[in-house]
Amino acid sequence: MLPEATAAALREGVLIPAHPLALTPDLQLDVRRQRALSRYYLDAGAGGLAVGVHTTQFGIRDAGLLEPVLRLAIETVREAPRDRPIVMVAGVAGPVEQAVAEAKLAAELGYDLAMVILRGLGDASEDELIEHIGAVGEVLPVFGFYLQQAVGGPALPYSFWARLAELPSLAAIKIAPFDRYRTIDVVRAVCTSSRAAEIALYTGNDDNIVADLLTTYRFTVDGKQVSQRIVGGLLGQNAVWTRAAVELFERVRREPVSEELLTLGAQLTDANAAVFDVAGNFAGCVAGIHEVLRRQGLLDGIHLLDPDERLSPGQAEELDRVVAAYPHLTDDAFVAENLNRWFEHGE
Repeated sequence: MLPEATAAALREGVLIPAHPLALTPDLQLDVRRQRALSRYYLDAGAGGLAVGVHTTQFGIRDAGLLEPVLRLAIETVREAPRDRPIVMVAGVAGPVEQAVAEAKLAAELGYDLAMVILRGLGDASEDELIEHIGAVGEVLPVFGFYLQQAVGGPALPYSFWARLAELPSLAAIKIAPFDRYRTIDVVRAVCTSSRAAEIALYTGNDDNIVADLLTTYRFTVDGKQVSQRIVGGLLGQNAVWTRAAVELFERVRREPVSEELLTLGAQLTDANAAVFDVAGNFAGCVAGIHEVLRRQGLLDGIHLLDPDERLSPGQAEELDRVVAAYPHLTDDAFVAENLNRWFEHGE
């Protein structure tokens, strides 16, 4: 059961960066920089952190880093002065036994929700996937996750989301297929559910952030009009330029739909294409995030667990282009002003 204040924040909508992994050149956990990243996101105004997810690198499990990385993030949050709840989401992965064990670890550490990553489950049937998520939900409230196929997510039909929406432990869904049709599948399934009012929808479509947040989805259910909004974002894109992302998120929440907001949304999509390496079919996605953070001084290099993951040819130049084109989407000045403070406490 989520604490009341946390549940209220989740339903109202917050911006949750997907937390990267700071490593030393010899691929050991860089505790100082990992803590600095968490402090950056909190000071930038993020309403939560998602740890152990794709942006944190799936390989942390094989490297034995899941527990220390989860622990560092929540310890850093607890040390930070704050006047609002911070929604803490732990990614859980692997076969059901592994996912449940990871959820138990997250619960022991004090995480609020488990985001169930269905990547790598082979030919599991719809029934098996629902049972898998239900087993995790017996440990922690569930943050459902539609992971895009380009990075290993399965295609999940409307019937899956309709069944999942009835699961009592389901508190939220991150919609991230990078596909408008599949996004509508999820929202429509929630609208037809008996639990529609209990499920918070979050965009993970880094290619369509602003439009997702501006849209009211409306469907006819049993002869009545049912509406639903995507209330927040849980995004890898917001692991960079977070201060500017929070400011844009607040504008979207308080302003009516306008040409200017739609234009900003298109600019953000263009910037995301460079960060996530769309031209390289997302091969440099995590590397692009690290490169932005390296340029700002938060990281000291692109140190990734998978030796095959790196910036794609031309990606650095694309980053140069979007930074020059859209300085209002970046937060270099904010980072430069606070960088020493985020590092000053060391380990």
